[in-house]
Amino acid sequence: MFQPLLEAGLRGTMHRFVKPVLSRAFPLSVQRRYTREAYRTSYPPKDVSFAWEDLGDVPVLRASPEDRSGGTVLYFHGGGYVMGSANTHRGIAGHLAKLSGCDVLVPDYRLAPEHPFPAAPDDAEAVYLALINQGVSPGSIALAGDSAGGGLSVVLAMRLRDHGHPLPSSVTCFSPWTDLSEKDLYTPECEPVLHAAWTFKAAKMYANGVPLTHPLVSPVYGDLSGLPPLLIQVGSQEVLLNDARRLAEAAKQEHVETTLEIYNNLWHVFQVHAAQLDRARDALAVAGRHIRHHLQA
Repeated sequence: MFQPLLEAGLRGTMHRFVKPVLSRAFPLSVQRRYTREAYRTSYPPKDVSFAWEDLGDVPVLRASPEDRSGGTVLYFHGGGYVMGSANTHRGIAGHLAKLSGCDVLVPDYRLAPEHPFPAAPDDAEAVYLALINQGVSPGSIALAGDSAGGGLSVVLAMRLRDHGHPLPSSVTCFSPWTDLSEKDLYTPECEPVLHAAWTFKAAKMYANGVPLTHPLVSPVYGDLSGLPPLLIQVGSQEVLLNDARRLAEAAKQEHVETTLEIYNNLWHVFQVHAAQLDRARDALAVAGRHIRHHLQA
């Protein structure tokens, strides 16, 4: 009984206090400060340690579980490519580290509008190649991310393939933003977090004149052939539900091993509430098993 009440309370809190700020009424500087504070409710487990390092000239936050079984997850945070950071995502990174048994590395990639496309995928590729240059086996690396970071993880896999680099072992996406043109947004009765007008404004800031259907901006329009096994998790109460569905359909058409999980009555990147919600932890546990299953020695 307690968990459904907690879910309802969190949903209501986001609808009343988070969604109104993610609107045209507030400047981006205010939204960035507000979301930094809001993410304080997403906290990591106590048995995960954190340390900063530099990879490919990009600051990276490493989350290391006490019970580490091997492997590295390169995790890209969400925030519409215009906000968020490695620090805001310490909670979800920490829980994923514990549940996967892997170190989780969260790059502080450059954000728009100060650094529009292709700064984010450039930074993502630089971090991945820095790991390879350190001698880390690509088969022991998994990609993951939420929202814009989920889309970025797919874009990175596409870029690595196109540039002839070895591919990671798997990709995991939480509520991925895969069509920045918003041509087929889902319209739920209740969307607790996102405004379509806000995401479209963020998309234009990020693309900075590049067509929003460019495959490395909106990977659902790209060539997904040859990508690693893909896990996609999404809530039924979010405007990006169709983004997740379309990514799964496009990947399956290219014979990519793909799993799509739709979590009923949950919202955009609900996994950030793993410290409070059983279903969020369960979803991350599924992600952890997906990652471990595909890791190669």
